[in-house]
Amino acid sequence: MNKKQKKQLFKIVIGILLVALSFFVPLNNKVISSILLITAYFIVGYDIILKAIRNIFKGKIFDENFLMSVATIGAFYIGELSEAVAVMLFYQVGELFQSYAVSKSRKSVANLMDIRPNYANLYRDKQAEKVNPNEVKIGDIILIKPGEKIPLDGVIIEGESLLNTTALTGESLPKGVKVDDEVLSGCINHEGILKVRVTKEFRESTVSKILDLVENASSRKSKSENFISKFAKVYTPIVVIIALILAIVPLLIIKDTSFTLWLYRALSFLVVSCPCALVISIPLSFFGGIGAASKIGVLIKGSNYLEALADAKIVVCDKTGTLTEGIFKVQKVDAIEYSTDDLLEYATYAESFSNHPISLSLKQAYSKEITEKLVKDVKEFSGKGVKAIVGGRIVLVGNEKLMKEYKIEFQKNREKGTVIYVAIDNKFAGTIIIADKIKDDSYQAIKLLRKNHIKKIVMLTGDNEIVSKEIAKELKIEEYHSQLLPQDKVEWVEKLMKKNIPGRLIFVGDGINDAPVLAMSDIGVAMGGLGSDAAIEAADVVIMSDELSKIATSIQISKKTMKIVRENIIFAIVVKIIVLLLSAIGITNMWMAVFADVGVSILAILNALRILNFKGDKVDENSVKN
Repeated sequence: MNKKQKKQLFKIVIGILLVALSFFVPLNNKVISSILLITAYFIVGYDIILKAIRNIFKGKIFDENFLMSVATIGAFYIGELSEAVAVMLFYQVGELFQSYAVSKSRKSVANLMDIRPNYANLYRDKQAEKVNPNEVKIGDIILIKPGEKIPLDGVIIEGESLLNTTALTGESLPKGVKVDDEVLSGCINHEGILKVRVTKEFRESTVSKILDLVENASSRKSKSENFISKFAKVYTPIVVIIALILAIVPLLIIKDTSFTLWLYRALSFLVVSCPCALVISIPLSFFGGIGAASKIGVLIKGSNYLEALADAKIVVCDKTGTLTEGIFKVQKVDAIEYSTDDLLEYATYAESFSNHPISLSLKQAYSKEITEKLVKDVKEFSGKGVKAIVGGRIVLVGNEKLMKEYKIEFQKNREKGTVIYVAIDNKFAGTIIIADKIKDDSYQAIKLLRKNHIKKIVMLTGDNEIVSKEIAKELKIEEYHSQLLPQDKVEWVEKLMKKNIPGRLIFVGDGINDAPVLAMSDIGVAMGGLGSDAAIEAADVVIMSDELSKIATSIQISKKTMKIVRENIIFAIVVKIIVLLLSAIGITNMWMAVFADVGVSILAILNALRILNFKGDKVDENSVKN
């Protein structure tokens, strides 16, 4: 329990003791009994009355504080002191329970908040100095000792270690890192001392972006939450008017009736009319769903996106880095009028300024130091390739579209893998075959998506037809489109969204080229969300690891959340209507009215908290590839 909860519990205990004492006071000494009950009332309920007064001055009259205050002051007026105190006590018990529940559901998200680094060890003059992470600049060297959080993104220049990435990816196994490996802020260094060259300022680092996503998640309300907010604004004034009618009208139409009787019924009606269960449990359900997703390393940017996931029926995937590992390796070099080493050298130099997986695979295969001054006038063509001047020669490296654009006569290569065409001085010079590998997790992901009633799975890729067909066949994806530029992917997603397929469309991608599609789809999911900053910004859901199967688990979490939301709405409204009717005709007293209200709230909260322990389904690993 936090300090606020302990203080609230202390007030409740004191209130209960004073009420209990009042029952032991002799019947002929009502003054002492009344003093004890009034003292208990103000100890337990003074903050509710203050909130009601403040809200009236702010123009927010009809809320639960107003209802509690009016009902209890009315109870004092008709001499029902014990019931007035009971109303406040029950309500405070409900509030304490709600506060505890919110704290519990917030814990899984709060674990992410623990990734915020308090300092960075800035390496200066062969010494490490503790500074604020905001003071560290790009290019500075920082020291990370065992047990410390990595404060900023960077590249290891000295040392090797194991990193705990649980807070970012949900992955429990530590990740081994060495010199030249990229490290991300928010991870915890397990073993060795690392020297890291900073590549991003703190405000642009992974940890800052994640914290921003988490802190802003609750600001994006779902349709269900908006409905409850609008419902409460209309519902509350209506029940206040009905309560006034209940207190006054019977006196005008019924002979020999008591004002106290109908005022009591009106006050009971007011107490039970408070829509606490709905107002508390619905946002709590969504917050719990976001917390459950964060436990598995999935950041959902708002409850509106969590609600949308439950209605997903189409999943469109990028190929490279999403369905496949995105780790390309040069498998074969076919040179014409050049040696294989020379062709690989020209291609590597032309691609040397790119961070594309193809470029990285060429550099790995070339394995020699690159002299950057030999490369000039580099021009990148999105979805086609690059053009550069290498050692005074014009070098084109890319796909068939690039060759056709420059009117290069080339020999088509139909081997399995990604085919890179190379032209030197406007003459075809040969091909380089690069192969990628399907992720093991992709097989399970496709089966889980189908198990979750996804009606259509589509693969969009810039890769060639042969490779695309092979991967689609292997993963049993019924529809694919190959050799696409970024704008082509946008067009295909627009076509799919215009088709009369009920439900939302999810697009899953991992690169900067996917940002436009992520932004325009119903739900954009950034894979390996530590890849492209543009993809993270454009996406609605960020999967911190490279596991596509977590989309299926997120859909399961969203469906479970929506089921809980519907249960709470139906349960709260049905019970509310029944008790309101019973209060109006005098069958229930104020004790029963407030107990019903708080009881419904507590049951709804308990129901909402179930989502935090939801793990999601798994597919039998032995049947995954069958």
